Amino acid sequence: MQVIRSREFTANRAWGAIDIATMNGISSRLHWTDQPFEWHVNDGEEVFAVLDGTVEMFYREAGEEGSAVLHAGDVFFAGGGCAHVAHPRGEARVLVIEKAVER
Repeated sequence: MQVIRSREFTANRAWGAIDIATMNGISSRLHWTDQPFEWHVNDGEEVFAVLDGTVEMFYREAGEEGSAVLHAGDVFFAGGGCAHVAHPRGEARVLVIEKAVER
């Protein structure tokens, strides 16, 4: 049993994370950040849920570029092949669920 108070979580660097669980090859990680990530395409699908703060998610799909402002409680789904980059507005805490990668 584990309780994680996401609003209290901080890391010593942008996009620092704690592993919550890995189930059937899918990882759930809580990230803290105050800096943008980098443009990337995941190896599979990704669920990105903002738990605290505001994040502007930029994305490219089917030759189109767009963005969505995500607030606490909002979820962004990146399907396979969707390039995206997250830009927090101040501090943010996000839950990322995706195919587990070896660290």
